[in-house]
Amino acid sequence: MEKEEFVKARTKLNKTQKEMSQLLGVSVKAIYSYEQGWRSVPTHVERQMFFLLSRKRRDRKTLPKQCWTIKKCPPKRRKQCPAYEYKAGRFCWLVNGTICECKAQKTWKEKMKICRACEVMADLL
Repeated sequence: MEKEEFVKARTKLNKTQKEMSQLLGVSVKAIYSYEQGWRSVPTHVERQMFFLLSRKRRDRKTLPKQCWTIKKCPPKRRKQCPAYEYKAGRFCWLVNGTICECKAQKTWKEKMKICRACEVMADLL
C-alpha cells in the first residue's frame, strides 16, 4: 500500500491519525510515517486497513460475488483454494495461498497486484 492509498483509506474511514493508530494497534508516529512515506505500510496493517474498508462498503446490497464465481474456478481448483475451504469468497484478498490466476502467489505484493484488479476489491479504495 502506497502512502497516498493509506491516506485515502484513512479518510474514507473518517478517522484521525490517533483513531487510526488505535484501530490498527500501532503508534501515531507510525501512522504519520506511513502517510509521509518514511516507512512502508506493513502487510498486517494493510490487511487490517482493507478489512475495515470492506466493512464500510457503501451499498451492502451490491456486494461482489464470491471470488470463485468471478474467476470461474473449476471445482478441482476450488477444492485446493483456502478461500473456498473457509467460505471467504468475498474476503479472499485476506487469505494467503489463494489460487488466483491459476496459481498460489508467493508474496503478499504479488497477491495484492491481482486482488486490486479484481471485482471483489473494486470499490474498497
